[in-house]
Amino acid sequence: MRWRLLHSPPLDGPANMALDHVLMARARQSGEAVLRVYEWASPVLSLGRNQRACGVYLDAELARRAITVVRRPTGGRALLHHHEITYSVTAPALASEGLTAVYHRVNALLLDAFAALGVPAMLARPVSRSRPPTALPCFAEPASGEIVVGDRKLVGSAQWRDDGALLQHGSILIDDDQAIIPQLMRESADVPPPPATLQEVLGRAPAAPEMADALFAAVRRMEDALATPLTSEELEQLDTSTFAEHYRDPGWTWRR
Repeated sequence: MRWRLLHSPPLDGPANMALDHVLMARARQSGEAVLRVYEWASPVLSLGRNQRACGVYLDAELARRAITVVRRPTGGRALLHHHEITYSVTAPALASEGLTAVYHRVNALLLDAFAALGVPAMLARPVSRSRPPTALPCFAEPASGEIVVGDRKLVGSAQWRDDGALLQHGSILIDDDQAIIPQLMRESADVPPPPATLQEVLGRAPAAPEMADALFAAVRRMEDALATPLTSEELEQLDTSTFAEHYRDPGWTWRR
């Protein structure tokens, strides 16, 4: 499979989700995988595809903190996009490669990139069973096979497959502000244990270009030595308008 690379500028929540969605559609047609690295233009609380959210969050507190809300097409639980870097992988969903196999493949890229940066990351030990999506933060506890430092979660990932293509999202914490999420909820919730962060592990906060370079180098080492960035002409052909409208629709964001 040919791989392409994209480090895009910060966008708002619906625009980020729309670009990932259109890249997923592109994967169906092109047969190429794309690793995208990006940030968010302002703080965004993103909800998992099937997470209950209606009546859970305080509108006034979200507004006071200037936090907007978007629902991802991928699953998982709520996370705050602010002091973090997000990656996405879009690719054809091969019949011979199941969901778990893709997780392992993407995790291998992440672990290679972290090793290059000096981060002693590893995979979390297996747990007895997956937990259902709740309003608790994504980083409250690691699931089996997620990337941790020690026993604390560093990367939260989720995957969605549809009509022969896949999208996997992941959030890499630079600093810890995920404890804000319980403060946004109507009902009291315990403050989760602190996750791992690159700031804590490295003693500095890597910028997005450094993380992107490490991940792109991992793709070239492990997947496709000839992986190239998407060109400006190719990006201009990506029409995100319909998907952006979908992700701005409150009927989607607050559908459950």
